[in-house]
Amino acid sequence: VTVVESGGGLVHAGGSLRLTCVVSEINEFNTYSMYWYRQTPGNQRELVAGIYQSGKTTYPDSNKGRFTISRDNTKNTGYLQMNNLQTNDTAVYLCNVGGSQYGYWGQGTQVTVSS
Repeated sequence: VTVVESGGGLVHAGGSLRLTCVVSEINEFNTYSMYWYRQTPGNQRELVAGIYQSGKTTYPDSNKGRFTISRDNTKNTGYLQMNNLQTNDTAVYLCNVGGSQYGYWGQGTQVTVSS
């Protein structure tokens, strides 16, 4: 299984980005949950958003209303729409398929928010 994120970059505070996670070499992608995490140097990975097989989504309270996770099972692809980005959203954003303990991870995409 290969997980590849894209869509990161440099954005001013208040701006938006849409991250994409393409999953390859996987059977029955629709049976896996998907998550976005983020990580900054010296810190643990932090859950940003999750979407289950049913399509139900979950977010930490800090991201509710700003971030939206979605998926297209026909394309084995997940998305993270991020609006009203703030400087403390700066991090490497990683896509996970199947859960943090036994799932698959991508290499991440850098998101940098300038003031």
